[in-house]
Amino acid sequence: MELWNKSTVSEFILVGFPTLYKYGPFLFPCLLLLYLLTVAGNVIVFVLVRLDSHLHTPMYFFISILSILEIWYTAVTIPKMLINLLLPRKSISFSSCLLQTYFFHSLGASECYLLTTMAYDRYLAICHPLHYSSIMTEKMTIKLAATCFTLGFLCPITEVILISKLPFCGSNEIQHIFCDFPPLLSLACTDTTINVLADFIINSFIILVTFIFIIISYIRIIFSILKIRTSKGRVKAFSTCVSHLTVVLVFFTCIVFMYVRLTKSYSLYYDRVLAVIYSVLTPIFNPIIYSLRNKEIREAFKRKMCSRRLHNTEEKHKCKNAA
Repeated sequence: MELWNKSTVSEFILVGFPTLYKYGPFLFPCLLLLYLLTVAGNVIVFVLVRLDSHLHTPMYFFISILSILEIWYTAVTIPKMLINLLLPRKSISFSSCLLQTYFFHSLGASECYLLTTMAYDRYLAICHPLHYSSIMTEKMTIKLAATCFTLGFLCPITEVILISKLPFCGSNEIQHIFCDFPPLLSLACTDTTINVLADFIINSFIILVTFIFIIISYIRIIFSILKIRTSKGRVKAFSTCVSHLTVVLVFFTCIVFMYVRLTKSYSLYYDRVLAVIYSVLTPIFNPIIYSLRNKEIREAFKRKMCSRRLHNTEEKHKCKNAA
């Protein structure tokens, strides 16, 4: 516990969007609805992949893992946002703030690695189809998913340890909608050059390296697709990548602008708007993208609905016969 005694600040106040809090009773049901839709959408995708044997492939295994990750990702921040919309005092303890920051970045880093793994999966499937089944086995997919989470949860540890040792003896108002490294660093009453440098190096490695790997994979995928003789074959090959590429572009565009910078000064309003996009809106886009643009997911949903209707019809007939 000696770690926490170095700070005279025992709690923080999450300022968020002060001008919008008077609309809290209206914003609360809107944010709650978005949260419930996010959870429901990702649960549906996960359940469909698990129950439909047609979707028991490496690509859909990773999609199901991404769905579970998004549920955890939103659970770290949105429930606290909902509470703050109703309470006049929007406080969070020092230790809870660090835990929220850690889990938010751990799950975010895990998503970076998982999206990279999904790009590698598409690269193997399109560029090396003959070796795909022998390389991407069930055992390999589980190992890759476990590695993504292991690396993701290890990456922010250094940043959290460094920031936990900083003295916070001035203002305790966090100009953000949740606890995060940049707004916390701006409150420290000491030099934070080492923290900013550590954040930049770690974030650059996680975000830029994974993003570059994804781009290289897709460049090679595009070249392989262009070699396909028929236009129908090219469209079919690229259609398996469209959903994943859309998610990648939306997710990485926000976090690159948010975390890859060598300064602790930033636009408060700009960062809060970006935070809403990648912490609230992006997770709800993923199940929509994968369900609306993915033919196999749509067909699996139709099969389950038809199977349920058939089951209900059979039950009704049994009841009538029994009567």
